[in-house]
Amino acid sequence: MITAVGIVAIGLMTLVLGGEVLLRGAVGLATLLRLTPAVIGLTVVAAGTSVPELAVSAIAAAQGNPDIAVANVVGSSIFNIGFIVGIVALIRPPAITGNTIKLEYPVLALVTLMAVAIAQDGWINRVDAVLCLSVYACFTAYLVTLVRTQLSAGEVAELREEVAELTPDPHSTKRLLVSLALVAAGAAFLWAGAQATVGGAVTMARLLGLSDRLIGLTVVSVGTGLPEVVTCVVSCVRGRNDVAIANVIGSNLFNILGILGLSALLVPLPVDPTVNASDVWWLLGITLLWLPILFNGARVNRWEGGLLLAVYGTYLLGLFAR
Repeated sequence: MITAVGIVAIGLMTLVLGGEVLLRGAVGLATLLRLTPAVIGLTVVAAGTSVPELAVSAIAAAQGNPDIAVANVVGSSIFNIGFIVGIVALIRPPAITGNTIKLEYPVLALVTLMAVAIAQDGWINRVDAVLCLSVYACFTAYLVTLVRTQLSAGEVAELREEVAELTPDPHSTKRLLVSLALVAAGAAFLWAGAQATVGGAVTMARLLGLSDRLIGLTVVSVGTGLPEVVTCVVSCVRGRNDVAIANVIGSNLFNILGILGLSALLVPLPVDPTVNASDVWWLLGITLLWLPILFNGARVNRWEGGLLLAVYGTYLLGLFAR
């Protein structure tokens, strides 16, 4: 048992390292392609923190562990809303921007409802996968076009600074080689980390007599969600608590549309009946719980953050009680 726990811990740390290395390499390549900081920030950086979830779900699907692949996405999305936003709100209540209320949150609510609907037949097949990926591509393209025309000079400067921090050796003539090497190294770390995490999680489930679904919803989803925790808390401490809501919404959109879509495109995913009967409804419920919170003033208050944490805690208690 100790060995299995150690393998999962090492796997998760390797995933986080691989995601960071791959992100830096991808940002470097994006700058070489002369993409603007706004585009890089809204695409490469936005999806970067969800790369560990993608690696785990894709490897789990390919290895014949679909329950972990699906549960990781569902559990991570619930974790993002309940735990991350709750913690950030307790530290420093995050501000809510106009686009979040008018565009991003409504799209997330509709996408979550779509995910519940396509899962009800017990499968996420390749047609569902293509639908998810198409919606994600269209929404991202629209968002980039829209936001680029709305960014203030200060926001452009912040994005430029963020991209510069992630760009490897920006003044080197060998930047292409460095970026390619980082992408290759990041991919290797992600593959190794995902293999270890999935293998260790399956072993833990067997030894504890738990289902792959339960391990995926808890240990794996929380572990792969750590990059989002770090990103949001660091931004909050630096006074950029306004990005927390946007990060969580972006991550959940990528989880549902990008990760489920890519994983099901590799191998059609059967959906555990318990996931259909319970977990996806918890995801939809906690997503819709945001509706009165987001429209109740210009920020998520501390008591609202406490409410989200309480809901997430209740969900975990219910999982283990059953």
